[in-house]
Parts: sequence; C-alpha cells; structure tokens
Amino acid sequence: MTSQVRGAQLARLLGQWHALPGRRRSPDYAALAGAVRGLLADGRLPLGVRLPAERELAEALKISRTTVTAAYRELRESGHLASRRGAGSWTMLPGTHRVASTGLWTPLDDRDMIDLGVAALAAPPELLPAARAAAEDLPRYLGGAGYHPTGIIELREAVAQAYTERGLPTSPDQIMVTNGTQHALDLVLRLSLAPGGNVLVEAPSYPNALAALAARRARITTHGLAVNEPGWDADLLLGSLRQARPKLAYLIPDFQNPTGHLMPASLRERVVGTAHAVGTDLVVDESFVDLPLDGTVLPPPTASFDRHSRVVTIGGMSKPFWGGLRIGWVRASAPQVQRLAAIRVGVDMASPVLDQLVAVHLLADAPAIVAARQAQLTAQRDALLAALAQRLPEWRVTVPHGGVTLWAELDGPISSALARASEEVGVRLAPGPRFGLDGTLERFLRLPFTLPAADLVEAVGRIAAVRYDLDRGGRPQWREPAVIA
Repeated sequence: MTSQVRGAQLARLLGQWHALPGRRRSPDYAALAGAVRGLLADGRLPLGVRLPAERELAEALKISRTTVTAAYRELRESGHLASRRGAGSWTMLPGTHRVASTGLWTPLDDRDMIDLGVAALAAPPELLPAARAAAEDLPRYLGGAGYHPTGIIELREAVAQAYTERGLPTSPDQIMVTNGTQHALDLVLRLSLAPGGNVLVEAPSYPNALAALAARRARITTHGLAVNEPGWDADLLLGSLRQARPKLAYLIPDFQNPTGHLMPASLRERVVGTAHAVGTDLVVDESFVDLPLDGTVLPPPTASFDRHSRVVTIGGMSKPFWGGLRIGWVRASAPQVQRLAAIRVGVDMASPVLDQLVAVHLLADAPAIVAARQAQLTAQRDALLAALAQRLPEWRVTVPHGGVTLWAELDGPISSALARASEEVGVRLAPGPRFGLDGTLERFLRLPFTLPAADLVEAVGRIAAVRYDLDRGGRPQWREPAVIA
C-alpha cells in the first residue's frame, strides 16, 4: 500500500518555502516545486509516497490552488512526480534513478588513510586483562561440546542484569547471545520477515541494516528524519505505521545512526502502542545506548512500553567496547528466544565460548570502561566540531548528545564527489547516499568522532582543502569500496 502524506504534514515539512522577497525571478509555484525537490533530495520526503490533493495542500499552505497545480506540473516535468487520474500523485526521482545500499566490504590496509567510514573505537586497555581472565575460566567448559545456541549462562545473566538496571526487568531466558548486532538483526529477520515482507525504516539509516533487509528482498517504506532535534516527526512516523501497516519496523531510537538523535519517551510509548494496533513488530537497535554524553539522561527502553511481545531489542559490545569482539544479543520473550535458537542452529550453531567469557569480564568492569569512553568521545566530538566550525563554517551540524557520529548538512549536493576527492588526500568518508535507498542524501555526510582528536582535525583540514576544488575536479576514478560500520 502506498503511504500518503497529508496537507498539514507536508506544509510542516516545507517550512519557509516561499520565493524570497525582492527576488521575484522565481514565482511561488517554482519555489514550491523546488522546496519539494529539496525534501526528496534530503530524504525527508520518501519516494513513492502519495502527495496531498491540490486543494488540500493549497488550504494547508494558504495559497491558491493554481499555484499548487503549477508546482505539481513542474514536478511532473522534472521527473519528481508521477500522476494518474483518479489515483493521485506520488513522488519519484528522474529516470527512475535508484541506488541500492551495499553491504560490508573488505577494508584497504592503508596506514596513511584516515578512515572516517567506520564509526567504532579502538579496543580499551581492559581488553587484554579480560582475555587473560577468560582463558583461565575456559577449562570448566572444555568437558562439553561447546555449543550454546542461546549463549553461556554467565553472559546471559550479565546482559539481563544490565537491562534490569535500566528499568526493564529481564531474565536470562529472554537473552540470546549472537556474533555481533548485525548477526542479531539477521536472525530476527529470518524469524520475523518472510521474503518480500513490508518493512518501515528511518531515512537515513544504518547501511548494513539496509543491506540485511535487501537480502530478504524486503519492500521498504521510509520515514524521513529531520536534521534538527528530535529528528522524528511523530505525526508522520505514526501515520506511516498506520498507512503502510508493515510487518516489521526497524528503528534506532538511542543516538540514531547516523544522525545521533534521541527519541523522547513519549514518542517511544506511542510508537509501541501504534505498532501493536496495526500488527507491526518492532526491532529496536540499541547499539549506542551505552554512550550518552553531556550528562544526557536516557529515556526508558522502548521495550519497557511493550505489553504484547511486539518489541525485539538488539544490541552488542561493538560500540562501547570493541568491534573486534563479535558479541551481540537479542532481548525478546523467552518463547521468541527459543525460536531464534532453533533457526540459529541451521546458520552458525553458537558463539565462541572464549569470546563470551571475555565479554563477561568486560561487562563486570563496564561502569569504569564506559565512563572513560564517554570522556574520550566528548573530547573528540568537541575537537571535530571546532575544526568544522573553523574550516567549513558553511556546513550545518546538530550537536549530538550521545553516540559516536555527527550528521553534517553540506553546502551543496556534493557528498559522493567529496568522498571521491577526499580519498585522493588520504581521508575515507561515508557519503550520505550510503545511508539511504534511493540516491538521495547527497547534501549529507556522516562524520564519526571515534579517532584521536589530532586525526580528526587533520582530516577536516584535508577535506576543506579539496572541498573548494570540487567544481574544478577532473574525471572521477572508480575504487574499491571501504567498510562502513
């Protein structure tokens, strides 16, 4: 079912769209068409969504219907709108242009490259002592086969306790240990989504999640996020759930990747209630929940509003601890965990016991480790913000109060071109279109602050140097893609 945006909703998205006073070279209909094209390019207005009828939009904007009619006509002529008598008008891109998300790629081993494509920290110093302690614990498991499809009991108890301390009572039977958060998502999709099923995701969203959905041949409906806080438009998000009635919705409410937004508690409760009413299962990705900055108080976990087993939560240790420790988990009802374990046996059997023991020891020291991570990330974020303000003041950045990424709005639709040019000077970037489905988001760039401050400042300097030469750049050269995580 094609989702629809109402007149009042589109009017709110358009904001101050009128032609500027004193610059009457662009009539109102052209300014309106240009504003709609801008929403499409930014990914805030999804492709394939039905626009309001001309009369409805005219009333919402308090303009003449003639202006809306002319704007729609211009959008059709530019290839941004398709109309059929009796069926309405829906958004598209010229030439049915579509760029699919790609998956996880092998990184180039280049020590001179400043890699801003991966949003992950280096290992903490506590990792080696934890590994030694885990090796000492290992003998008590050597007498068995070593297969634990739901995970060893010590780790499931530790993860369950962490949820309970956050105000979400959880038993170890509700936890399944996985080989990272991406593996957790894959298993949940295998259980909950038939091939070709309808899924709602945020736009922008995590590229590897989009790749996992593409592998299931999912039919994806997007909800565009605003640049400014809190990011989610409640009416549009809940309206998309009611209209599309997806089988599943994948959301990142805690320091959303890539925008860094934090969903307020009131919206979490409404999303869970609406999902139950329309029969949608929610997959909530909590990869960054352990990394609030600036003393930010976290809202209750989304699953705390769930009374009908509609919310499955996935998380892991990649972001607060280390990506090389492939430990993630699923929190769901105990029957769901058992069904996931049955599916898992046909995929990879179980997670390595030694890695799980390492995780147990790290989680025991989590308060100290996470506090150090938060202090490190705060300093690195502020260094990156200062460098951007000095070298690229035209860019617009909303300061995130958690997570590990900035979502920068550039001074033009140049993200992919800038990424190619930056690679020439030793900086690897994750351009905006990687975080969408339809070739949009060219005015955006994700910038993680997980590297040392000196590297971040150096990277911004190199980016700024090539930014001003883009218009005079030569022919683009194709290269092997890099990891985006």
